[in-house]
Parts: sequence; structure tokens; C-alpha cells
Amino acid sequence: MSSNRTGMLGMAIGILALLVGGIALIQTSPLRADLTKLQGAAQVAIDRIGVAALAPGLPLDVPNVSRDPSDVPAPIKRSQPTTVSVTLTIRELTAELAPGTTYSFWTFDGTVPGPMLRVMQGDTVEITLVNPAENQGTHNIDLHAVNGPGGGAAVTTVAPGETKTFTFKALNVGAFVYHCASPPPWHHIAQGMYGGILVEPPGGLPPVDREFYVLQGEWYTAGKFGDQGYQAFSGEKAAAEQPEYFTFNGHVAALTEIHPLEANVGETVRLFFGTGGPNVGSNFHIIGEIFDKVYSGSPDTFIANEETWYVPPGSVAIFEFSLDVPGKYLLVDHALYRVGKGAAGVLKVSGPHDDSIYSPPVELGAADPSGHS
Repeated sequence: MSSNRTGMLGMAIGILALLVGGIALIQTSPLRADLTKLQGAAQVAIDRIGVAALAPGLPLDVPNVSRDPSDVPAPIKRSQPTTVSVTLTIRELTAELAPGTTYSFWTFDGTVPGPMLRVMQGDTVEITLVNPAENQGTHNIDLHAVNGPGGGAAVTTVAPGETKTFTFKALNVGAFVYHCASPPPWHHIAQGMYGGILVEPPGGLPPVDREFYVLQGEWYTAGKFGDQGYQAFSGEKAAAEQPEYFTFNGHVAALTEIHPLEANVGETVRLFFGTGGPNVGSNFHIIGEIFDKVYSGSPDTFIANEETWYVPPGSVAIFEFSLDVPGKYLLVDHALYRVGKGAAGVLKVSGPHDDSIYSPPVELGAADPSGHS
């Protein structure tokens, strides 16, 4: 025992010597400088989390800019190309980002996201962009469905009071983002200037019972998440990719309280889900559902029976699923801490219960696990 204790004591002294030597090495070598840099970087990150005092909330131009996810254009049923004319009006608006928190949004047609555009492969699309005289900024539009310089941005830059039109032929089937690309484009996107355009194949996509349209975005505010008053845009947080808020459709309660999704048991659903960004993608998931089909790009390349699907910033994917059990289903970004910052929505499903699929039944009004009622 004595020899064992002596050996263990020797080992402990050796480890202590190594630790002391390591600390000395850090204090006297380039490692110390590296450690100092790391500590400085950490402090910068902490400082950017949001400590600015907020001004009182500004008067609202509209209560919110949330777009109703059921506001989807009618499906394509024709097979012959035509000319589709679209007019988008830029609206710079002050509205609520969260209850008691106001923000100055830049939008297409006054909502976040802007209107969903729906055309067919082979169509000639005429886009007219209007920038009313009362606006402050210069804007344009870049549609990811366009084959041409800037996706249209190169020929649509409009100062306040100007209107411009361009045309393009829709060559590729799929769902795509559009956004403002006026310099710096990331700032315009961060203010809410994005939406989605769907290019259907001739004859259209297979019919479903319901379609919804949702885009996620993140918001970089000078104050912390939850601060009351007027939240100004923070360029420092945007550059550091440290958003305070996440939203589905432009408000933290857009799809939980303002415009929850509603459907019935037995129905088929097609959900157009995109990410405006400007920096952060979404790990899209519906708690309690499995997607029958998911496709980014062509519907011919779908993935079957998917649970969670990554949608990069600046893209739209299509999710198809059927509804088997009534209740409330939570839409989330499965980077789950973002749910607490607003990345949540609710799908309310009504209809008869089937014990063979899920038992016991859950009341439709019951609270979900995230705490949303």
C-alpha cells in the first residue's frame, strides 16, 4: 500500500507540475496573445447581443405586416404559355414586429413576405415595380426564377416616385425566392424585402386540398429580444449574424395568433416554405407530421417521407403531406432556440379522431409543448 501511495503521490505531483508549466507557457508565449484575442472576440459578441435603450414605439402605419399564409394564387390549370403581368408596389412601413415592439419595414405590397407569384413554365412574365414618391429609399427586384443579369435587378432600380417594367421568360420549373437587391442587398432583405415565385409545369402541379405560403426571416435589432418600444436596425448584429428575432411571415405571432393555418382531417396540404434570410437558413419541421414529399427545385426530384428539411437563405422548398389526426401542430425551425425568438406557427386540424393512429385524443385547444396556446 505504501508503494502504491508513493506512486500515486508522484503521479499527482507530476500532473500538477504539467499544469503549472502549461499555465506559465500560456502566460509567456504567443498562446497568451491568442487567448486574449479570444476573450476580446467573446466580449464583442456579448456587446452585440443588444444593450441599446429603446425609444418609445413610433406611430404605426399598419398594425403588422404579416401575410396571411392562405393568401395563395389559384393553381395553374392551363397547358399553353401566356403573358402574365405583375405589379409590385414598395411600401416602407412602421408596424409591430412583436407585441409592444415596433420596427420600420421595407416591403413588397405592404407585407412580409411579399405576394406569392405563380406562373407556368414557358410564360412571359412582365414585372412592374412601383416606388411611391413618399418612400425614402431606392429599391429594385431580383427574382431567382429569372435567367438574366441580376435576376431583373439590373434593369428595375427605382428611386422614390419612379416605376420600371421588365419581362422574362420562365424557363425552369420550381419554387424560387425574389428579393430586393439594391445596394447593399443584404440590408434591404433584412428589412423584409423578399417573397416567393412558383413556376409550375405545363398543366400545373397535381391538385391538393389546401395550399399555404410561409417565409422565415430574421431581424437584427439594436435592443434585446422582447424589449418594448421602437427597435432600430443594427448593422453590427447583421454583420455578426446575431439576430434577436425570427419570424414566420413578418411577426413573432404571425402564424400562432394572427393567421394560424387551418385544415381538416383527410385533406392533402401543399406548403410553400422559404427563407428570406438574409443570413440564416431554416431546419423546417412540423411537430407530429411526416412530409410525404419534399422538393427543392423540380417536383420530379422529390424526397419521400422526410421529417426535417433544410431550406437555405434565399430559397423556397415545397412540402406535401396529408392530415390523419385532429389537433394543433407546431411549425418550427428545428434549431429550436429560435422557436423562443419567434420561429413558430400553428396548424389547426379539425375533424374526426382515429384511435388506431393516435390514442388518446388531444383537445384542439390544448397548449402545445412550446408554450404557445
